[in-house]
Amino acid sequence: MTTDSTPGLRTAQQVGEQAGAVLREVGRAVVGKPDALELVMLGVLAGGHVLVEDLPGLGKTLLARSFARTLGLDFRRVQFTPDLLPSDVTGTSLYDQRTGEMVFHPGPVFTHLLLADEINRTPPKTQAALLEAMAESQVTVEGETRRLADPFLVIATANPVEYEGTYSLPEAQLDRFQLRVRMGYLTGDQELAMLRARIDRAAPEAVLDRLAGPADVVAWRAVVERVEIDDDLLEYAVALVGATRGHPQISIGASPRGGLALVQLARARAVLDGRDYVVPEDVKALAVPALAHRVSLRPELWVREVSTDDVLSEIVGSVGTPATRRTAAAVAS
Repeated sequence: MTTDSTPGLRTAQQVGEQAGAVLREVGRAVVGKPDALELVMLGVLAGGHVLVEDLPGLGKTLLARSFARTLGLDFRRVQFTPDLLPSDVTGTSLYDQRTGEMVFHPGPVFTHLLLADEINRTPPKTQAALLEAMAESQVTVEGETRRLADPFLVIATANPVEYEGTYSLPEAQLDRFQLRVRMGYLTGDQELAMLRARIDRAAPEAVLDRLAGPADVVAWRAVVERVEIDDDLLEYAVALVGATRGHPQISIGASPRGGLALVQLARARAVLDGRDYVVPEDVKALAVPALAHRVSLRPELWVREVSTDDVLSEIVGSVGTPATRRTAAAVAS
């Protein structure tokens, strides 16, 4: 089923059903990771970029490719390596002998979904080539600014920084990602099911159906922008972000961009659930994915192997959750 026609006005319930169908289709390829897939889908709906950080071989690249196929988006992949140059990402101008002019050759960033594979294996200078693209959906090359496709989404994969040949992502780069996703290992039963499915289909990967197109994604994001959120939930989001700035174990707290990301992801979660309003659980459930990668712990905690996820989970547990009329209505329904 492809719905890449001129989309009319859609409801949150309709978009929730369509996004749910995409998740089920992608789940045919990426086995046993419903929570990770849902977070990526929220990033798609919320118009943000996604950092998938985990060990090699856990399906990070397959996840990005599967979403591109099912959403009907143009897809480009860049393998980030130590010798990659910024122009390898954004593009460059080359001399055309026929015309005697410099002609711009677009880089892989000119696409709908860009997979920045192993982004932390390239030096910060090349990582920075994505900053403008991720923040403003444009790139400036040789003094000329060029708009990127709409929608434009970066899914970046990163290996743990303990691995040889990796560079830590600068704080400014991390802050451009709306959320961070961890995949983790499959259980024994899930891994057995994955192996059996691979043998049964007699092909390396499942062939996924295209269920949407670029215009659909743009329309879905417009629905997210109409989702209502009460002031007490905005205050709750501000309290969560503020708590990261005053926590004794955190040296650098979350930026205002973190609060924006948290609210937008909460609105996307409401749509995925078929609602046009946010409830406290939407904000609470996304605080760790939206904020943990934006904070820096004090150096002494690295030795104790305390993670930012642990500290953010503690903050979420300590900040009071507001009770709203919409919460009661959702429970009653």
